[in-house]
This record gives sequence, C-alpha cells and structure tokens, in this order.
Amino acid sequence: MEIDKLIDAAFEPVSNAVASVIFYSVQLLDLEIKLILIWLVIAAVFFTFYLGFINIRCFGHAIEVLRGKHDNGDLIGQISRFQALMTSLSATVGLGNIAGVAVAISVGGPGAAFWMAVMGIFSMSTKFVEVTLGIKYRQCDNKNKISGGPMHYLFSAFERLNKPQMGKFMAGLFALCCIGGTIGAGGLFQANQAYQQALIVTGGDAGLLADRGWLFGLFMAVLVGMVIIGGIRWIAAVAGRVVPLMAIIYIVAGVIVIGIHHQAIPGALATVIEMALYPEAGLGALMGALLMGVQRATFSNEAGLGSSAIAHCAVKTHEPVSQGMVGMLGPFIDTVIICMVTALVIVISGSYVEGSGIEGVELTSRAFASGISWFPYVLSLTVFLFAYSTMISWSYYGLVCTTYLFGERPTVEWVYKLLFCMFIIIGASAQLSNIILFTDAMVFAMAVPNIIGLYMLAPEIKKDLRLYLQQLKQKTQKSSEE
Repeated sequence: MEIDKLIDAAFEPVSNAVASVIFYSVQLLDLEIKLILIWLVIAAVFFTFYLGFINIRCFGHAIEVLRGKHDNGDLIGQISRFQALMTSLSATVGLGNIAGVAVAISVGGPGAAFWMAVMGIFSMSTKFVEVTLGIKYRQCDNKNKISGGPMHYLFSAFERLNKPQMGKFMAGLFALCCIGGTIGAGGLFQANQAYQQALIVTGGDAGLLADRGWLFGLFMAVLVGMVIIGGIRWIAAVAGRVVPLMAIIYIVAGVIVIGIHHQAIPGALATVIEMALYPEAGLGALMGALLMGVQRATFSNEAGLGSSAIAHCAVKTHEPVSQGMVGMLGPFIDTVIICMVTALVIVISGSYVEGSGIEGVELTSRAFASGISWFPYVLSLTVFLFAYSTMISWSYYGLVCTTYLFGERPTVEWVYKLLFCMFIIIGASAQLSNIILFTDAMVFAMAVPNIIGLYMLAPEIKKDLRLYLQQLKQKTQKSSEE
C-alpha cells in the first residue's frame, strides 16, 4: 500500500531519533550493550540485595498468598489475586517466550539460556517493589473503581521533596510513553506477528489470507473489543482462562519434545552450564551469552517498566506487600519456566546447530518439529493466544494512563478503546516498521521515570516489608500456640 509507505517514510526520522536515545549502546569486547538494559539490570540486582533476597526467602509465602491462605475480611478491589497475576502474565507472556529465546540462543549460544533464568530470578525483586508501590498509592473512587500504577507513586515521591511540578512531569511522561507503547507494542506489533504466522499455515502468498491482513485484523479487533468494553473485570476473567490454557498447551508440547529426546537431556544441560560459565571461545563468548540472555529475559518479563503494577492495582487486598509477593511470581513463571521450556527444546533437539545467523520463531518451530511434525499448527494457536492476551492486557494499561491524563470520563474511555481496535486492523494489514520501532522505544522509556521512583521510595518499601514479615511471624506463632 502506498499510504503505508508514506506513513512509514514520514515517521522514519522521528522513530530513529527516539530509538537512538532510548536504545543508545556502548561498545564492550566488540559487543553492543544497551544502556536501558544496564538500567534495568542494576535495578534488579540492587533490589534483590537491598531486600535481602526476598525473591528466594519469600517464594513459598508468595504461593500461599496466591492461593488465598492469608486473606480475610472484605477487601477493596475489583479482581482476585489469581486474576491480577494472570492479567499481568497475559501482557508479558508473548512472542518473546517463543521467538526471543530462539534469538538469544542463536546469537549467544546455549549458555544464554542459563543467564536468562538467572536474570528472571533477579527480576522478581524489581517486580515486587513496583507492584507493592502501585497498590499502596492506588486511587479508588466512590464506585470502587481502581486507578493505580507508576503515575501515582511517581507524583507522591516528588511531592514529598516539595517538587510537585516535577512529580506531575514524571507521572505524565510515564503515562504518555505507556499510551504510545500500548498502541504499538500491544496493538500494531502483536496483530502483525499473529497475522504473519496465520499466513504461513494457510498457504502463504497463495493461501486464503494472502492480501487479507485487514480481514484478519478486523477479526482480532472484534475479539479484543468484546473484552475490553467490559473493563478490567472482563479482561481479568478472560486472562484467567486464556493464560493458563496457552501456557499448558505450550509447556505440554515442550515436555513431549523433551521426552522424545530424553537421552540427550544430561548432555544438553551440561552444554548449557558449560557454555554459560566456561565457553571454549573465552571471555568474549561468555559476555556474549550473558548479555544476550540478560537482554531477552529483561525484555520478556517487563520487570522495571512499571506496566504490571497497573494490572495488579485492581486486586482485592488491604495489604500492598502481600500482592507484591504475588507479583514477583510473574518473572519466575514467564522467564524461568516458559522461556526455559523453549530453550531446553532448542538445545536438546540440537536445532540451533543447523541454523546460521540470527533466528527467531523459525528456530523454535524447527526444534519442536523435530519431535512433533505438525507443531507449526500448535505454534500458530499459541502465537494467536499469546498475541490476543497481550492485546487485551496492554489495552487496559493504555486506558488507565489515558484517563490519568485526560480525566475519568466515559467519552475518553470510548475514544481510546475505538482507537486501540483500529490500530489492531492497521497492524495486521500494514508494514509500519518505523512506527513499531518508535513504540518499542516508548515502552522501554517507561523504565526511566519508573525506576527513579522505585529508588526514591526504596526505604519506604523496606520498612513496609519488615513490618509485614513481623506481623506474619506473630500470626504464625499465635496459630501454632492455638
């Protein structure tokens, strides 16, 4: 389409300018390291040590909270703990778990899988902090409608320093970047990739969907629209069903392939660890595996971006720290479990050896096909579900940020929802590469103001956590005495 090309060309200078700032890189051992990645990694490591490895010592308690073991009384909120976690996961569990892992291994080797898991564990601490703060500073109107996220705790953090104007600017910056990222990464990109995979399994350029991207986009827009019209309750209800389903389908398929190649499991695990810690090519290879693994893990679980805090803010709870515990399970499920299934299938099948250069979903598909010849069809289903769940969750993130900037009015909500659905159709029918690059940059720009706020409120979180654990210990002792 000529119109698509005109839009793409017009947006190119803006896209390149924004991306060059957000994704600015430095050279180290002939490797390009993105500064935004360092920003996210430092935060994950800092909060892990600062909070005394909360990601490990409170892991069991987090599962208990998710199961509702510590809930009691009437709770403020709109959705359950499980629904909040599934809504958050529906945004993070996506194409990165399928294609992103393959890219990491094809570039950084099998050792990248090890570092992905390590970074996933560290990222749990960042997620705990932002989810806890999101709930602590959330707003609730007289109709029990919740609005929360980094916008609110950023404003409060600067207001305490007697700099309310700076607080408004940082909160507004986050909200603006979130809206831009929502439309692109949550709408355009997901629709585009889902259509491309559907096109492959329906015969490619000679198939049923050839040159009918708009029709596929319209179909997805209707499905998304039917859910987002109902707000967070409907989104959470759908996410609570779709996320477990797509995760089970994908994990079961992965376990089957791993089982078929069961004799290769010990050797594959040894290869992953050896390539991660003692690569034959030396320090450069070690750094390459480490950086690629850390990058894909960080980009997959979104810890530090602040987006998940928006989903968790609608949960029914009086205790912010308790939901922070549930929130930190997200990176573990997303990066340590689902991403590692992909990684193990690729390494155990040996498919990465056959490739040349950077490979994404095609490497994953080839790896699964080594055990299940018809897996491309399963992959199409999972890609569709991953894309769909990501769309509905990110649409909510953008809606909350839109109403934060323009007011809680029905007109504002309807205009946003219609625009979001329109961009789904555009994403499936156009190749707007520069707009997608711009919106990707907007997504990661969210991490700049968000993590600044996390650092500013870190002492407060540490105090709240200490008090929470003390009260939990007292309750446990009292129960044991009774």
